Amino acid sequence: MKIICIGRNYADHAKELNNPVPTEPVFFFKPDTSILPKKQPFYIPSFTNDLHHELEVVIKICKLGKNISEKYAHTYYEEIGLGIDFTARDIQQQCKEKGLPWEKAKAFDYSAPLGERFIHKSNLDLTNISFKLLKNNELAQEGNTKDLIFNFDKIISYISQFVTLKIGDLIFTGTPAGVAKVNIGDVLEGFIGEEKLLELKIK
Repeated sequence: MKIICIGRNYADHAKELNNPVPTEPVFFFKPDTSILPKKQPFYIPSFTNDLHHELEVVIKICKLGKNISEKYAHTYYEEIGLGIDFTARDIQQQCKEKGLPWEKAKAFDYSAPLGERFIHKSNLDLTNISFKLLKNNELAQEGNTKDLIFNFDKIISYISQFVTLKIGDLIFTGTPAGVAKVNIGDVLEGFIGEEKLLELKIK
């Protein structure tokens, strides 16, 4: 199982970080060790002083595929969930300034906690999924898949040109604006519509 993350897939988030809006999907990987065991708290790593939350809609791949046509991409996933792409923003900035890869800012252990369950796509309007993150009961991030620069099918088709997709692979589809630092004691809650799928305590 691999975790594929799409960067800068909401224009408002690209702008808040002073990044250009991409003309094709930008993706990177996290290892399976990025998954946080269920019902476990998240401990802020000692190597960062500026850890940011990035709430994202997650697609779970349900069959093997390579060079997938965008027309058929919808048949390669059935379930939709939520996840947080934790980013050590200070480490990422240091790497960017040196022109180095920044996996250590994104792909560290437990950096991709998932919601407790997934929702079958038949229960959702995939082009209009409203989702949000509450931090300590206050709205921190709010997004809707209608604002995706590259939709689910485009993402799947594009990635599969380069990388074979396998059953169980997870695609984090991008974060909206509102990313911000988390602190010890914070409680993060992720919702699709009014249904809470994710709750995380920061230690």
